[in-house]
Amino acid sequence: MSNLNERLTQTQTRLKSWLFDAALPIWRDVGVDKINGGVFETINLKGIPERSNRRTRVAARQVYSYAQARLMGFPGETDEVIDACLAWLNGPALRDDGLLNAVVSADKEVVRAEFDFYDHAFALLAYATAFKVRPQDKDLESRAIVIREALISGYKHPVRGFEEANPRMLPLKTNPHMHLFEACLAWVEAGGDARWKEIAAEIAELCLDKFLHPENGSLREYFDGDWNPIEGEMGRIIEPGHQFEWAWLLIRWAAISGDDKFIAPAKRLVEIAENYGTDHHRNVTIFELWDDFSVKDAKARLWAQTERMKAYVALQSVAGSAEEREECVSKLIKAAEGLELYFDVPIAGLYRDKLTPDGLFVEEPAPASSLYHIICAIDEMTKASI
Repeated sequence: MSNLNERLTQTQTRLKSWLFDAALPIWRDVGVDKINGGVFETINLKGIPERSNRRTRVAARQVYSYAQARLMGFPGETDEVIDACLAWLNGPALRDDGLLNAVVSADKEVVRAEFDFYDHAFALLAYATAFKVRPQDKDLESRAIVIREALISGYKHPVRGFEEANPRMLPLKTNPHMHLFEACLAWVEAGGDARWKEIAAEIAELCLDKFLHPENGSLREYFDGDWNPIEGEMGRIIEPGHQFEWAWLLIRWAAISGDDKFIAPAKRLVEIAENYGTDHHRNVTIFELWDDFSVKDAKARLWAQTERMKAYVALQSVAGSAEEREECVSKLIKAAEGLELYFDVPIAGLYRDKLTPDGLFVEEPAPASSLYHIICAIDEMTKASI
């Protein structure tokens, strides 16, 4: 046990040092567009930012990342990034109705104006996390409530959950619901009103009732308008990274709601993702399975490795015995080592994004959007103990 505790401490220290000393400084100092505003989507592996259109979700994720950094005790400057991204969300990205454009050019021309459920979930998360570090800024809460009420009035599913578009566009998706669930939990933690908890409760129940396969406990991604798995191959897709991510959220919800019925389904999600969705030879979680747990796509994205970490921190928190807790911590360390494979780049603080099935990384710029995943996982790992 002492050796395991030492390994945990070393891994926590190593990851936090990489984050504080390298990643957060480079994505602040290089990643902020000081001429046009907002943040760059990517930095190439030579350390040069690349000019491209800006997705609203990226600005939202960088607000989260630097607000979370402050909550973690990062001693460096964070306001520069938070302010730049909030100005982008409240400026070029903002529509007249209080919702957000999905994509805006670097020159602030709207590229894609249509409603994107996923983007709005991240905007809500951004405002919640910023509000945690700026509780005096009531505008953050006001903007979040405008988006929340627009979702309810314009995009609510007639029974439960939310639509992808109005008029309806199929398939309905679990992934934006997952991030709305995450945002609602953040607002509950930030002291938001009771409506956040009500929406979180609805999504949690919808997950157990409809998203989870009734026979094998896996989580499907795509549904018809009545929350049945959509016909054809799309209805059979499982993403192991999302299995881990939902498990982390459901265990958090069990603690907030006081209802332990969410823990067993969460454990089953982790079991599936670890046993079938993780390549233990490469020590990475892969992209997609079919619902019979056979491999659909064996490439391994960075983000899935962070969700594997978060899931084991959550499981460790509800472990029923010392042995179970030690097993969770051991798997957490293994997952962290899988993530660190992606950090082996010439400039510290950047990272790879895709590992191919043959064990080679795709040569491409580092995406800003991944920092959200990384900082959340490292923050969660700092909470783990034996």
